[in-house]
Amino acid sequence: MKSIAALHAAVTAAAFDGEPSDAELDAIDREMPAILADVDLLDAQIMTIDRTPTELDERRIRRARRRVLAARRDLANTATAGEVA
Repeated sequence: MKSIAALHAAVTAAAFDGEPSDAELDAIDREMPAILADVDLLDAQIMTIDRTPTELDERRIRRARRRVLAARRDLANTATAGEVA
């Protein structure tokens, strides 16, 4: 019976150290405002799952949606500005 570990080196092209590269960390930093806006929207929606949303809940969700759209717009604009420059 052959061990899978013995075949691992033959299958894997490069060793993976489990850590993100600097480029991946930079991409995460650029996307962090959009990520946090998405989390805020999810939080607002989760609070209303088991009950009827009140007017305050609806406002909170609307504001969170606007923040998500603004963060995604800003992210798209910075990506586009980076391509043009």
